[in-house]
Amino acid sequence: MSDTTYLTAEGAAKLQEELVNLKGPKRQEIAKRLRLAIEQGDLSENADYTAAKEDQSFVEGRIIELETLLANGKIIDEMKREQGVVNIGSTVTIQEDDFEPEEYMIVGSQEADPLNGKISFQSPIGSALYQKRKGAVVTAETPNGKIKFKIIDVQ
Repeated sequence: MSDTTYLTAEGAAKLQEELVNLKGPKRQEIAKRLRLAIEQGDLSENADYTAAKEDQSFVEGRIIELETLLANGKIIDEMKREQGVVNIGSTVTIQEDDFEPEEYMIVGSQEADPLNGKISFQSPIGSALYQKRKGAVVTAETPNGKIKFKIIDVQ
């Protein structure tokens, strides 16, 4: 799955919004902080200058990262998916033994948020589910050991 970044349309919009903020207001804020620190004189022992330069470095790095992610992005909402087969963008209902069923959306790693029901197709559970069909019994190797569950539904 090479360098492609898989994103939902919502996830791509959030990354784009972050990029616009970093390139505009955030860069301006850091430039202002740098100007103020430079006006204080000796930069060798100027903590404000050092902190602003570190922040500038972080922001510029994040801008490059976001531009790369968005340039290599593929919107999963637009991908063709086989009905009933787990793929990126699928919403999957699984059930482990006698526990309540759980629902997860399979997403790219940039959007993974397990506490909010979004798991990466590269995670232990996501990769165990990937390309499996409704009704399959799947075993996932997790950091806490193996778990076995059944795919109840795929949308």
